[in-house]
Amino acid sequence: MGDDLHTRLAPRVRELTAAVVARCAAEVPFYRDLPREALDGEVTRSVTAVFGLLLRSVRDPGSVGAADLTRIIEWSARRAEESLPLEAALTAYLIGAEVWWAALTEVAEPEELAAAGAGLLGCLHTAVPAVALAHVQAQEDIRGEDRRVRRALLDALLEGLPYAGLAEAARVEVGGEHDVVVLEFGRAPQPRLVQSALDAYAGTLVLADPAAGLALLPVRPGGSLEALRRDCGATLAAAARATEPAAIPAAAEEARQVLDLVRRLGRPPGLYRFDDVLLEHQLARPGPGLTRLAAKLDALEEHPYLLETLRVFVHHGHNRRRTALDLHVHRNTLDYRLHRVTALTGLDLAVPAEARLLEAALTARELAPPRARP
Repeated sequence: MGDDLHTRLAPRVRELTAAVVARCAAEVPFYRDLPREALDGEVTRSVTAVFGLLLRSVRDPGSVGAADLTRIIEWSARRAEESLPLEAALTAYLIGAEVWWAALTEVAEPEELAAAGAGLLGCLHTAVPAVALAHVQAQEDIRGEDRRVRRALLDALLEGLPYAGLAEAARVEVGGEHDVVVLEFGRAPQPRLVQSALDAYAGTLVLADPAAGLALLPVRPGGSLEALRRDCGATLAAAARATEPAAIPAAAEEARQVLDLVRRLGRPPGLYRFDDVLLEHQLARPGPGLTRLAAKLDALEEHPYLLETLRVFVHHGHNRRRTALDLHVHRNTLDYRLHRVTALTGLDLAVPAEARLLEAALTARELAPPRARP
């Protein structure tokens, strides 16, 4: 019975192949965009080969073996390397199955259909997982190579090395303004989530090292780097603008310095730029000036609650009500503590110049290395 059905189907393979190719070109965007010579060449040969397996299964059920599976995987990997989307490949197989089944119902006797249908499903059961696996693996290889090239390009830009060849290989336009962004996470980052957030922000694949929390982003009008920080799950972020590729190394160093500074200062979560820490940056420069400035608060060393009171008072912009609420103390208690700060340091918070010196001393104390404190 199988030989008879095989004999009836064999002459129709060319016709059925043409029908599948025509439907793919009409219904699947990827195939629709292929040139005619590609459809008549590689696509037609692939469909013909799959129909050859189906035809063989009609005469010899279960004959599709490891060697056939290897060929299917090879075809699928080659298509994936040519940017064939997995959904397009699977749709082509389903179209082929529909065309084949329609032909079976035309030429098979009623008693032959069950076995023929089982053979078709068996081939699909073998082929479809192999196609999906081959595509996933090939696309992972492609993405891995793409990530390697992009990382090499990012490294070259950060180090001020020649980058034109890498930019061409990575298919990345480097010209124009960029923000160098460094991120700090309260816990281990999720590189896939970080990369997805960066890509969504830029509208394209960006140069980034998500695991290291560093990205080079084209400047996007209206874009919010603070919103990007939250989407990435980062606690702190620092950004610096590079107006041209040659300025990227300096911008990266600036962003790193800003992040280090806000981390040492214990700043709250947020995005920071150099202008946000200008004074602190100057105060952070090591030397005798930093040491002497920090020493202005030595008299409070044995009174940590006074240091904390001063810190909160400065944080709230000398607002006594908010400071008292934050510290959970009465206003009279707050006034007493501030009076003690003045008495011990000799600097009066009610005198603007002396208040500024106290604030600077507080910052210097937070930034000065421990060995610089008497």
